[in-house]
Amino acid sequence: MPEPSSITRFDVEVPGGRLACFRFGKTTPERVAIALHGITANSRAWLPVARALGDRAGLVAVDLRGRGSSSELSGPYGIDVHTRDALAVIDALGLERAVLAGHSLGAYVAVSVGASYPERVRSLVLVDGGLPIPGSEPADLDLFLGPALARLRLRFQDRETYREWWREHPALHGDDVTDQALSAYADHDLVGTSPELRSSVVEEAVRTDAADVARAAQDAYRLTVAGRILCAPRGLMDDPNPMQPLELVRAWAAKNVSMREAVPVPGVNHYTITLGTRGAAAVADAIAAACEEDRLAAPPSGV
Repeated sequence: MPEPSSITRFDVEVPGGRLACFRFGKTTPERVAIALHGITANSRAWLPVARALGDRAGLVAVDLRGRGSSSELSGPYGIDVHTRDALAVIDALGLERAVLAGHSLGAYVAVSVGASYPERVRSLVLVDGGLPIPGSEPADLDLFLGPALARLRLRFQDRETYREWWREHPALHGDDVTDQALSAYADHDLVGTSPELRSSVVEEAVRTDAADVARAAQDAYRLTVAGRILCAPRGLMDDPNPMQPLELVRAWAAKNVSMREAVPVPGVNHYTITLGTRGAAAVADAIAAACEEDRLAAPPSGV
């Protein structure tokens, strides 16, 4: 796990304020991915992936507006706004084209960037997101995101109480998620003062973004950039209802076999595909491959 001293914050000017971004370890323009987290998550969901990457590639993890250290960045929200924010990060890093890694909501943002601005994208690594989600129609939003939305209204006595809440989460039982990773994720989410600590996530942002997902998912079918989707066999509550069924992902990949890849990740759920040791290793391999493939395919400098 990257040490706190190896996590460097920088802010990017975007409409309405400043977007918080974090370099995890050493990054170079040739070997860096911009990492976009899930709908009620934060940048620290990518720490286990950064650890698994080692020196193969670096990550710049974003706190999307309405979450984490970007929680006070005002709306409007929605996929189009996050797309513009992602482009601002690409520009701030001085990149012509970027490798984008997105988990859950972040995958839909990455797809939107790739579909609308293909000239700015080297490759996409989509983690349990990017395609339509079975049973996630807008009318069923509260049912689908129920536990996640309920968490936003809870108050906690102290940091340890919030960590314990996460330790008891059905998706995080077992020994695949280290306590270090869980604590970093939980701590970065908290705002307020004891005994009224709460999640940083803005509920309006969640609802607005979720309502956009179905539309954004259609962009995946018109992508012309290279991309792979990693999918978990289990869902939000470690249930047997995956967010991205493997058959759906394989059908997407089959429409352009030279540019798309379906990557099943056994033994993980929607959370542990980034937070768990097994999932993080698979995601790290995909990011490293995306950075390496584009480096080898690119012409020498000056050509």
